[in-house]
Amino acid sequence: MRNKLITMIILAALLAGCAPSPAPVVDIQAQVNEAVAQTMEAQQQQVEDMVAQTLAAQVPAATATVEVPPTSAPLVVPTFTALVLPTDTPVTVIQPSNPGSVPVQADYSCDVINRRPKDKTEIHRGDSFDIKWTIVNTGKKAWDAGMDVSYSSGPLMTAVTVVEIPVKMNPGATYQIILDAVAPAEKGSQVMIWSVQGQLCFPYTAIVVK
Repeated sequence: MRNKLITMIILAALLAGCAPSPAPVVDIQAQVNEAVAQTMEAQQQQVEDMVAQTLAAQVPAATATVEVPPTSAPLVVPTFTALVLPTDTPVTVIQPSNPGSVPVQADYSCDVINRRPKDKTEIHRGDSFDIKWTIVNTGKKAWDAGMDVSYSSGPLMTAVTVVEIPVKMNPGATYQIILDAVAPAEKGSQVMIWSVQGQLCFPYTAIVVK
């Protein structure tokens, strides 16, 4: 390009010299300016073309489709199976034939009433006293004669350890036992316990020895 510009300037000078009359200086300068402008424009276009070609070579055209993976896996909502509750089995409640009635009477049982001395009676140690128990047959069946009432535990206050009921005891019948007793030597609360044969009931004596 530079050589072309120089050649054009030289030609312009020759033409001016060969002309029959010298051209005005203003006209020559205008021609030079136009030639320079054209040259600069051509160079600018070449530069722009070169830049475009270089960029095209460095950045190839996108021919493949890029698949962008999802940012998160799709949410899968589980299907819930309906809960089927079994039908309740009816419960049969057996009511007593006689609600509120007293407990069934046992075949064999007894009770001790009219005990003497009364509980916590004060007796001096070594003193004699009488023990009285009234045995009641509270069962549904009669006792045969010969039922034993015997010592079980506690300080022995009597001279005997067994007393026999010599009579038959029908339901509701009573029999009084009287024993000679002596207060033990040890002071304080003293309890002697006896038992009716078969442990039907437990006659006892509870005194305070002074």
